[in-house]
Amino acid sequence: MTPIMVELLLRSLWETVLMTVASGVISLVAGLPLGLALVVTARGGIAENLWINRGLGAVINGFRSVPFIILLVALIPLTRLIVGTALGTWAAIVPLAIAATPYYARIAEVSLREVDRGLIDAVRAMGGNRWTIIREVLVPEALPGIVAGFTVTLVTLIGASAMAGAIGAGGLGDLAIRYGYQRFETSVMIAVVAVLIVLVCGIQWIGDRLVARLDRR
Repeated sequence: MTPIMVELLLRSLWETVLMTVASGVISLVAGLPLGLALVVTARGGIAENLWINRGLGAVINGFRSVPFIILLVALIPLTRLIVGTALGTWAAIVPLAIAATPYYARIAEVSLREVDRGLIDAVRAMGGNRWTIIREVLVPEALPGIVAGFTVTLVTLIGASAMAGAIGAGGLGDLAIRYGYQRFETSVMIAVVAVLIVLVCGIQWIGDRLVARLDRR
């Protein structure tokens, strides 16, 4: 590869990391509360409300059922409204975050549901309110699963960001399409695939090590 291509590869890597981290943080901040809401409002939950639970679940399932490439195009007006453009790295963060949030909410919900019911009942018996149960029991006990789920979400976002490159979002996907596919530069395609493999393995390794530290079982 020429020095120019190496520079393009590094810039594309930075754009992919930026898209993944920014949309991942948004999905964590928005998705975890949604997962908590699904758990606490479920039947037998600490704030049981089946109307809210079913309505929230329907909205989450609705977004999850839309393929990302369709969601990417459908959200162009919203992306323009928020970012001012539908092209580029920052524009891609909007659909990426919206797609990842319900996905992560369901992953967080599964982890939160696995918390021992006996611990919740014990805190209730000691006079703990709902916020105490969430803060002292649900989130701490489910933290290894929450982190593991976030790791999976980040890996999924890397693949989605590559797909976003098909419509001018930048990143490694855009580089692979413009140079590796359209210009038949096989070395670029191989380099992009290698970098993506290293990136995914690195994120998964960090996530696994963090989960191992947090898991008290």
